[in-house]
Amino acid sequence: MKRRRYSRLAPDHHTDPAAVRRATAASALGNATEWYDYGVYAVATSYIAAHFFEPFENARLLTLATFAISFLARPIGGLVWGPLGDRLGRKKVLALTIIMMSLATVAIGLMPAYDTIGIWAPIGLVLLRLIQGFSTGGEYGGAATFMSEYAPDNRRGFFGSFLEFGTLGGFALGTAIMLGLETFTTPEFMSSWGWRLPFLVAAPLGFIGLYLRTKLDESPVFEEAQEAPAADGPAQDAPGLFALIGRHWRAMLVMTGLVTALNIVNYTLLAYMPTYLEQQINLPAQEGLLIVLVGEVIMMACIPFAGAASDRFGRKRSWYFSMGGLALLAVPMFYLMGQSFILAMVGFAVLGLLYIPQLATITATFPAMFPTKARFAGFAITYNVATSLFGGTAAYVNDFAIAETGNLLVPAFYMVLACVVGLVAVFFMPETAGASLRGDDVPGSVGSAVAAGSPAERALELENQPDQRTMTAEQKAVVVDDVTAAIVEDGSDPYWRDH
Repeated sequence: MKRRRYSRLAPDHHTDPAAVRRATAASALGNATEWYDYGVYAVATSYIAAHFFEPFENARLLTLATFAISFLARPIGGLVWGPLGDRLGRKKVLALTIIMMSLATVAIGLMPAYDTIGIWAPIGLVLLRLIQGFSTGGEYGGAATFMSEYAPDNRRGFFGSFLEFGTLGGFALGTAIMLGLETFTTPEFMSSWGWRLPFLVAAPLGFIGLYLRTKLDESPVFEEAQEAPAADGPAQDAPGLFALIGRHWRAMLVMTGLVTALNIVNYTLLAYMPTYLEQQINLPAQEGLLIVLVGEVIMMACIPFAGAASDRFGRKRSWYFSMGGLALLAVPMFYLMGQSFILAMVGFAVLGLLYIPQLATITATFPAMFPTKARFAGFAITYNVATSLFGGTAAYVNDFAIAETGNLLVPAFYMVLACVVGLVAVFFMPETAGASLRGDDVPGSVGSAVAAGSPAERALELENQPDQRTMTAEQKAVVVDDVTAAIVEDGSDPYWRDH
């Protein structure tokens, strides 16, 4: 490929492989704990409805609304934890969020029911869900940022996929524990206090995750940004909210479209599906949980391969394939799920596998849309605002729309609409596979550092990045001259000829 000098090759920063593995394990386990807490609530909705909302009409809808209400606190959590993570470090914030989430989940398991303390039961549940949402507002963005900054540039998709392996692992563990209790205990035991046991498991999970995270060093990219001044002057401070929006509104807008599609699919498949299979399709609770559990295990087995594929072929191709496939097959697969237990398992597995290419690349894609000093805040705020509007509400919207229309394919149509929005966002998304996360450059932007032979380098040198579409020939010539001059000055790029 003939290099036109729209990029420069990133130096080979060596990170201890053992440190990368430790960071991967701690991030994945912490994320698993976080999403275990959400997953347990999702599979326990019938019990929560009976114990906290029994006197109310539409108890199940109120339970799903309470699931959604925690997402109201996620943008607030992002606004608080994100800037703190960019100023104080990723590690400190992640230690606080995991323990806060675990304690709130245990408290739900210990909360007295409506017949014991009356209206204070649902009020207490709502307050605990808000605490969970506030915690998650920092946890997910922080864990993804931390993991992406530890991973090598050309393997960020592979290592980052293990964060989502933890997400699915948390959901699967919650589903498996509830399925085991449903299978090997009596309905009387489950309805009395057996349903509370999965919530109490969050305590040891949280403390294990906390222990692992406190043993880690801070992200090497963050440490470099704190220690080294910018090449053209003093080190830049983390921007405030208005400066963040002013400088990075395009990236935030594109990410909002991606997150909207991602989360409507995610919470329809992983959070709403147990309720859908049991309440709408009338499958026995055990069969519905088994379908979801088998699908989640299959997805976990495939997710590292999808992450590695994105390193080789690019993030954009992964997202195009995933969203295009879901848009085409969501309606047929939901129709299939309504026919029988076996076909329901096939339909869920197909949708889950189509979802994997975007799920596997979240950690590699979203942090790379912002420079180091704005990375945690940009990710956390954008992700959580979009998730609060379209992710946490997915289960409620689907259930309400089915009740109003009587059409069991509503969730499929909702997913198709979301994927159309996502496909538009992907068109404007930069290719960042192989782009360096170090320094003050926006990864994948014109003139930024990239790994040799990476999809980000190919996109830049072939003028396929979004910010190259509006550049004039004169502007491109200036970029080539500036990048060449910088390379000559610091001697960082020996690739003077075609390669």
